[in-house]
Amino acid sequence: MYAIIATGGKQYKVEEGEIITIEKLGLEEGSKYTFDQVLAVNNGKLTVGTPTVSGATVEAEVVKEGRGKKVIVYKYKRKSGYHKKNGHRQAFTQVKINKINA
Repeated sequence: MYAIIATGGKQYKVEEGEIITIEKLGLEEGSKYTFDQVLAVNNGKLTVGTPTVSGATVEAEVVKEGRGKKVIVYKYKRKSGYHKKNGHRQAFTQVKINKINA
């Protein structure tokens, strides 16, 4: 059984017991979270929502929050002496999918 959920402007295919990394939710470790934007559920037969499946939810538990590896952004224009170096670390939340309610 799997479900497709939408969170943080992205879509994720999740199964029970799976740990996924999503955009930061701002919750403490060990807290529960319910995803209510379930786009599709497959439990033997595929149910696709318009745009979401009514009554379907996905229950998850926050494993940890953190920041990803640093990505270097380097801007350069030739012949003018212009260069700018910048770094970025994206914040994330890891959640464990406990139950898919369909």
